[in-house]
This record gives sequence, C-alpha cells and structure tokens, in this order.
Amino acid sequence: MTQELSHSASVVVVSRSCFVASRLVRIPMNKFNMSRQPLIFKLLAGLIVLLMVLVLVVVFFPWDVLRQPVNRYVSDKTGRKFEITRRLDVHLGFRGATIVLDGVEFANPSWARDPYLVRTDRADFDVRLWPLIGGKVVIPRLSLVSPSLGLQMEADGRRTWALGKDTADEGSVPTVGLLQIDGGSIDFLASHLGVDLHADVDFDSARGDMPLSYKIKGTYQKQPLSATGAMGNVMQLTAAGQPPFPLSINAVAGQTRLKASGSVASLQTLDGLTAQFDLRGQNLGDLYRLLGIALPQSSPYALAGDLRKQGTLWTVAALKGRLGLSDIGGEMKFDQGPKPAYLSGDLRSRVMDMDDLGPLIGLAPTARSASAIEGVAPPSTVQAKRPGGKVLPAATLDFDRLRAMNADVKYTADRIKNVREIPLDKGSVQVKLKDGVLTLDPLDLGVGGGKLAGAIRIDGSKNPADIRASLDIRGMQLARLVPKLETTGNSVGRIDGRINLSGSGNSVANWLGGASGDVAVLSGRGQFGNLLPVFATLVGGDIIKFLVRGDRNVELRCAAIAFDVNKGVASGRTLVLDTTNAVFVGTGKVNLATEGLDFVITPQPKAKSILSIRTPLVVGGTLGSPSGGVEAGPLVGRGLAALALGAINPLLALAATIETGPGEDANCKDVLADANRPTAGAAANGAARAKGARQP
Repeated sequence: MTQELSHSASVVVVSRSCFVASRLVRIPMNKFNMSRQPLIFKLLAGLIVLLMVLVLVVVFFPWDVLRQPVNRYVSDKTGRKFEITRRLDVHLGFRGATIVLDGVEFANPSWARDPYLVRTDRADFDVRLWPLIGGKVVIPRLSLVSPSLGLQMEADGRRTWALGKDTADEGSVPTVGLLQIDGGSIDFLASHLGVDLHADVDFDSARGDMPLSYKIKGTYQKQPLSATGAMGNVMQLTAAGQPPFPLSINAVAGQTRLKASGSVASLQTLDGLTAQFDLRGQNLGDLYRLLGIALPQSSPYALAGDLRKQGTLWTVAALKGRLGLSDIGGEMKFDQGPKPAYLSGDLRSRVMDMDDLGPLIGLAPTARSASAIEGVAPPSTVQAKRPGGKVLPAATLDFDRLRAMNADVKYTADRIKNVREIPLDKGSVQVKLKDGVLTLDPLDLGVGGGKLAGAIRIDGSKNPADIRASLDIRGMQLARLVPKLETTGNSVGRIDGRINLSGSGNSVANWLGGASGDVAVLSGRGQFGNLLPVFATLVGGDIIKFLVRGDRNVELRCAAIAFDVNKGVASGRTLVLDTTNAVFVGTGKVNLATEGLDFVITPQPKAKSILSIRTPLVVGGTLGSPSGGVEAGPLVGRGLAALALGAINPLLALAATIETGPGEDANCKDVLADANRPTAGAAANGAARAKGARQP
C-alpha cells in the first residue's frame, strides 16, 4: 500500500511538473504561431520542455522509493547484505551526486571476524558519476556519524572494504578522498602483519583545530600497542591538492615510545607529512619490525628531530639525541621507492662512549649504558656471559635485515671516551649496504695516539656469510694502551701492525673460529721502567738493586708478536721482546674456536746475577679467564740443587741461583722481517682474501 501511494504521489508530481513546464513555455498565439514556424523551432521547444521536465523530476523525485531496490542491488553485486535502514536521499549535479543515507548496515564477507564492514547512524558522501561508467567508485568526500567499522585484510590480498564479490580485486576498492567521522569506533585486523587494533573516536568542536580525538589499543607487528592523539575533523585519505590537516600522536609499541605533532596531506600514504617527533626505546634494531628500517643494534636511545615525507622519500632533519651514553646528531633520508629501499645519512657524535659499541658486535649493553636514557626501562639482558666463560660475541647475523634495504651512511665521533681502558680518541666510518653486502670502508679509529684503519666486508648474500677484515695499525703508543705504564711515567716506542683475516660465519665467534690470515704487532725502540722485566725474569739480584736504587729506565730494543691463523688456530710465528736486560722468546697458540690459550715464554737474562730462580712462564686458560705460572721442572731442579748445596754449606746454596746470563741481543731487523711475512699456505691465502675487502 505504501509503495502504491508513493507511485501515485510520483505521478502527481510529474503531472504537475509537466503542467508547469507547459505554462512556462506557452506563448500567446497572436504573437507567435507555432504552426507557421520551421520544424527546427518546434523540436527545440520540445527539447527545452523535456529538459525542464527532467530537471523538475530530479529535483522533486522521491528518492527514498528506491531504497529497497538499492539495498537489493548492492547486496547482489557485493555478495553480502547491504541495507539503508531509514531513508535515502540524492542530490544530483553535473559531475557527481551527493547521497545521504540515514541508517546504514553493510555486512562483511563471511571470512571476516567482524560481522559488519560499517554500521552508522548517518552516511553522507559525494560520488563521481563519470567514473561509474567504467566501474570505478570515486568518493571525494565521506562523512560518517557514530560509525562502527570492521576493517580486515588477509595475506592473499582479500580486504573487507573491496566492494566486489572478489575482495582481492584492486579495481573493486573505492577511492576515498576526504573523510569525516563524528564519534564511533574502528577495528582493523591483519594477522599476517601481526596487527590487531581497536580505535575509539570522539568529536568535540571545543578542541579547536583538532576536534577529533582517538584512543588505540591492540597489537602492532605482534607487539602490544597503545596510542592517543587528536586530528582535524576532516581527514584526507587520498585527496590531492587539499591543504594538510593537523595530527598528533602519543604511542607505545613494546618498549618503543613515539610522540609527534604536525600535519599531513594524505592519511593513506602520509604524503605531505611535516612533524616534530620524539622517539625513544631500548634498541634501534627494534625499529626493523615496526617500520621496516634495518638499523643496527644499539643501547637504549632517545632521538628527536623534524620529520618530512614527500612521495616515497622520508627525511629526518635536525636530528639530535642520545644512544646510551653517547650523543648523536645529523640528517637521514629513507627512500621507499627503489627496491630494495635506500637509507642514507650523515651522523656525528661530539662524544661517543665506548660502552655503547658493544651491541654493534653482539654484546649486551653495560649497566651504565642500559640505564642512561630517562623513561626507558633497561633491557633485561645486561652483559650476559656465554657458556663456558667464552667472551667472543656469538650474536648471529640477521640475513633478512641485510637484504631488506641498501644504505650509505657516514658516522663520525669527534671524541671517544675511554671507559674500558682502551684509549680510543676519535673515529669515523662509512657504512654501505648493497644487495646484502655490508662494508665498513673506510673505517678509521684513533687509538692510543695512533690509528686503526682499514675495511670490513660482510657478504650476507651467502649463508654462512663471507666475512673479511683488513685493518692496519699505525703509530700506537704502548704506554697509552697499558694505562699502568702511562701512570708511572714510562714511555714505550710506537706500535705498528695489521689484521688480515677472512672466513665464513654468522657471528663474530664462529667467524673467528674458522678464519685464516695474518695478525702482527711490531714495535721499535723505547724505554720503560725495569720493574716489569725484573718480575718477569725473577732475577733476585735485580730485585735487591731495585729496592736499593729505585726504578731505572730499561731500553726496549724491539718487539714482535705475529700469528699465522689457519682455520681458527692462531699459531705464534714470531713472539719476541728484546730489552737491555733480557730477551723474551715465546711459543704457543690461541684456539679461537675454543678460546683456549697455550703459551710458553722463556726469559733469557743478559747479565750475571745471583738469587735467580728464572724459569719459563706458562700462560694457559682461556681468553675470558687466562691463567699464568712457571714451568715446574726447571724450578724444582734449581730448588733441589740449592737444598743439596745448602746441606754442605748454607752459603753454597746461593750458587744454585746464579744466572750466568746466556741471553744475547736479538737481531731486531730479522725479527721484524719474519713478523711481517705470513707463512705460505692457508695463512697467506686468507690474508690475501682479506685485503680484497678494501676499496681499490
């Protein structure tokens, strides 16, 4: 009955419209006789009447009579229930139409978690007419009052907001420009991305430029996330040429906290983003899961700066903050356009603290570094030790991160604080990552008044990775490397050397455990107090002279420590320390796989002395827990001789401790030459491969 009345009303409206149109175009016959006019004029008059009738029909058409047909049509086309529950109204224009729906319920596909895509008290939106001819839905403006939205996407491309029956069809996804929400809630689920979020939205015009506030709870990248913030009442999803709208956010994801405020032109792509941010957390490496940027492992951090996005390019300017105990500043750029994405930047620290370098090589941050950032809880693991007392870092490479992007970043530290008795002065490094190959070249560190320079190359395109290190040591001062020598005023000559190692591995520990190459440290002339060789040679006469006369300088003639490294075993090629008092000659090896030490150091005094109990020194244990002692055989022999002679005459017991001084000056030229030549074979081949890490 209701539909019949509606149709009758429509007939009356149309009839009256036609009557009005005829009255409007009626011309007095005495002034204009249609029968006498050409046919063209008659057709033109008829067309005008028709157009006016159509306009009046459109203006006065009772659109709500189409509500049920529209419900059935949309339900049939999408394969899910669509219903305008109260009223439908349409306002047509030349390029588009404004559609007003009072009460809307639009179901989700059967595979979705939430039963409804949208339920709202009122939906008011503009739609472009001409794109509809091609089957494309373009909605320049969409306004929703108290909506409840259930958005979901799957790994296979299906999404609930696709309007066709094939919800994985990109062409069935409407293009929405401006979005206005007056209260309501939004649920978004993407299980394959580890995302499950619920947002409550509230509108209050008393909030000024940002009347729309929101609260978000859920998980993001499988980490708990909560956020609050505000924005302008009209959001731009894909609108072009529109002024940016204001936006603020205060979010926590796992141990990462973000505060930001600014404006954005497109919410869907974040184009035109301009914001100031404060970002802090336990580890920069955590941002890989959250943002897809493969940053290095770090101590807790706090960073602030200006963030911009235009197209695919993100820019961070005026960056400043702290990584643990170290300050950091500079600029960064991240371009998502290339495949893989590209990170570049120039960073600088006025003071870099040595404690903050540990996470870069797989060590947990120290307690000092872990608690350095206010508002960030220290990591639960602080300087955890490996089983068996091993100390070489065993953290494995993350191959996914190495292949996730390309990079070219320069870092410079004006000063490096000596917090672990390693006198680093300053440093710089150029970090490049391309197609899974990470290079640190050039790497330049000021150490002990000298320099450690060279390159490290990690080819992550292979598993295990091909790792090569080629480093030169130039002009280091031993007195600065051993603080106890420096504090006693000792001066030791310059130290030079090199490290050329290559091999395969997924961590520092298992790489060194199988690496081959050459390691050498050389020193020329210098002076230091004679206390060290006195105790090392256990020459009693010199102890007496030291106690009577005090310390006197002893000349260092030369020193060379060189190893041939073959599949993780570093065998001593040259182990010589030559002073004016004694020559120290060593033999032995370091097993880098087990971290075991096995050395024998034989002192050879150069002068006669009494009260000597000289015997070879033995160094064993591990890198983490070395042990030292003397060989028992020679010491016991001298002890028994002293007892026997002492039984005859106590004074004769001293004869057993007389040192006849067999030691001779080492040929320093030959010593240094031998140390400079790795033995042919695996060591030489490994060293040659390592040198290939450097740029030509």
